[in-house]
Amino acid sequence: MNFQIWGLSGTLVTENEHQLNFAQERLWHWLNEFDGACNRFRDDSEISRVNARAGETVAISATLELALSAALLAHEATQGLCDPSVLPALLALGYDVDYDELKGRGDITLAEPVKGVGASAFDLDRAEHTVMLAPGCQLDLGASAKALVADLIANDVAPTGGVVVEVGGDVAVRGRGPQGLWAIGLSDSLELDGKEPRVAIHDGGIATSSTTARTWRASGQIVNHIVDPRTGSYAVGPYATATVSARNCVLANAFATASLLWGEDAGYHVAQAGWSGRFVRNDGSVEFVGGWPLDEVSA
Repeated sequence: MNFQIWGLSGTLVTENEHQLNFAQERLWHWLNEFDGACNRFRDDSEISRVNARAGETVAISATLELALSAALLAHEATQGLCDPSVLPALLALGYDVDYDELKGRGDITLAEPVKGVGASAFDLDRAEHTVMLAPGCQLDLGASAKALVADLIANDVAPTGGVVVEVGGDVAVRGRGPQGLWAIGLSDSLELDGKEPRVAIHDGGIATSSTTARTWRASGQIVNHIVDPRTGSYAVGPYATATVSARNCVLANAFATASLLWGEDAGYHVAQAGWSGRFVRNDGSVEFVGGWPLDEVSA
């Protein structure tokens, strides 16, 4: 089945037809949970409440605690390049409304870049189920939370058989498909036409990040949603798209995002972590790292 959430497309596929009703129930359970916990565009979401109370200790739900833990994992795994504290930087880039609305605004004015302050700017107390943000800190959990949703749905469904969950280019895979390994299509634009390269996988996660998929015009420039916390500005580098396969979707997403910021060193970092990747340069040439198979194009 196909679905839409947060301005993104998604896909849910199960090995057996009898799994589908349960899989759909878990899909909407987790999507609704994370929408209420992590959607920064909702004034009534938990993350909006936490951001508004920086400097205070705030009790949080189990769902937001999961999302914050995933963000910390991504931050640590990428040496800080996946930084949950980049909301002020996104706002400075003009990303203060849902992307569908942002696209229709035309050329907007950039504010001064705001560097990320890192995960040390908030204290997550797992024993007390609370979080406290440093004064001035604001969090955006969109990337890691989206990947975590895919992992959680797949984990819930896996005991009943193989399953694939894709949310906006982040794919969680558990078990096998009806005919063996799952064949996952890869698109540099995050849109599939049936002719894209494929990769076979049976457990783990695959995620694609791109500087061309979510863009808008600001101060006469085309900017993107990948923020470099070191500068507070948008990603500019040799790669337009990075796809990484890892143990789970959260790590795949983290390394795909960080690869667009590591630039020429991306392959080294991905391989050193034990993962594999496919990088598309701005000129369209493709590079592979860490045992990623050469592209097999659909007929």
